[in-house]
Amino acid sequence: MDFSSKEDIDAPIAEVFRSIADFENMERMALRRGVDVQRMGDVHHPENGLAWEIEFQFRGKKRNLHLSLSTYEPVTQMVLTGTGSGLDGAMDIELLALSPQRTRLSVTLSLTPKTLSGRLMVQSLKLARSKLNRGFKKRVSEFAKQTEDRVGRSA
Repeated sequence: MDFSSKEDIDAPIAEVFRSIADFENMERMALRRGVDVQRMGDVHHPENGLAWEIEFQFRGKKRNLHLSLSTYEPVTQMVLTGTGSGLDGAMDIELLALSPQRTRLSVTLSLTPKTLSGRLMVQSLKLARSKLNRGFKKRVSEFAKQTEDRVGRSA
């Protein structure tokens, strides 16, 4: 099951990447949403194998996820891969400079079931696909807006 979204951001590509690669801020955002996050690795050298153990509630059950930074190409791309609760997933984040002050953010999330319970979860997600896709696009759009605002304040 795949989700994807593209947003154009009025900010230089380096600033957008810096915002995406602010792993400490992302962890704080997750903690505010009730997600337990334990980091393994150094956020100042993410190319050396940054990973997280994540625990959260989804559909009334406690879920565990091991998330790792599998690709880290400064300014252009990051790929996060995750395994847990019968699913494997990958989030591909790509940046493209449209102009010196405009960047296109493309985010793709792929989920693949690995167990019977994972297949059941993906099947239930497929039933709510349009709602989940809207929510995914909304989150990416909110992130793009926050990045624009942050870059605008610091300029």
